[in-house]
Amino acid sequence: MIKKIFFAVILIVIGVFLAVFSLTYLKVNEENNLSQAILITIKPGTSFNTFTKLLIKHEVIDSRFWIRNYVRINKNFAKIKAGTYQIKPKQTYQSILQMITNGKEHQFSITFVEGITLKHWIEQLKMQSDIVHEVVNKTEPVKELVKLLGIKHQNPEGLFFPDTYAFTHLTTDVEIFKRAYIKMQQQLDNAWNKRVVGLPYDNAYQALIMASIIEKESGKFTEHRTISSVFVNRLNKKMRLQTDPTVIYGLGERYKGDIKRKHLREKTAYNTYRINGLPPTPIAMPGLSAIQAVMNPADTDYFYFVSNGKGKHIFSTTLTEHNKAVVKYQLAK
Repeated sequence: MIKKIFFAVILIVIGVFLAVFSLTYLKVNEENNLSQAILITIKPGTSFNTFTKLLIKHEVIDSRFWIRNYVRINKNFAKIKAGTYQIKPKQTYQSILQMITNGKEHQFSITFVEGITLKHWIEQLKMQSDIVHEVVNKTEPVKELVKLLGIKHQNPEGLFFPDTYAFTHLTTDVEIFKRAYIKMQQQLDNAWNKRVVGLPYDNAYQALIMASIIEKESGKFTEHRTISSVFVNRLNKKMRLQTDPTVIYGLGERYKGDIKRKHLREKTAYNTYRINGLPPTPIAMPGLSAIQAVMNPADTDYFYFVSNGKGKHIFSTTLTEHNKAVVKYQLAK
């Protein structure tokens, strides 16, 4: 009789254990009830017990029992990693644990578009609360950046590749600048090594300067190679570039949205109506299309172009043709 009771108790215990075991797996594979994605940050040294309290606080779970029980069975899931993670609605508790023990932190992102300046990059980064501001909040951020990255140019305009950069919580602004700087060097070197013969540029940096001008002249990638050919033709003929974006860049804070005649007469290092050849530095961050257009311009006889006011340009071979286009598309407004 005692043996029967003993075995009955054993069977009950085993049954209860299996039931709890099975229910635990069912519970941790349930979906959470969040209505929107949330971010949670796990600090270094956080225990699993504290982590489960964090899940309660953010209403990811109602009870810690099942998830703690699951970890007792699967001890590897107790090895949580510090970081900032995104928990999405309907994500299972098991997948949440998998994500955090694997250290798959949430990837934030920032996009720098072609044609904007370093000043705008700095302003964008200032607004990113998930980035550690080591440089952008300095009194002279550009000088600090040049020093930290070992850039040989005092004005690093144009040396950072416009793109979308993913980053984890508390990445530094210097790290993002460094990635963009390295990527621009790679893209520029690659394009320079594939350039056509006979270009009027002594080095890749001069080509980068021209790429920045092309980028500012047109946002249409299909026009870049043609615009590139215009500037090549002008440089080969020792003609001044006479491009408004360089004048605007040279004016800096003085530019109020309109180029005046006095601005065109003013001899600054960037006024290509007054100086010969290229300005001393790029005037913006050029994208890949503009860089490739510099290295492989179209074969044309054009020396002039003017905006048609609808996002495109009218190209001309002679000054007479150009003046007619100016009257038709600009002065007739």
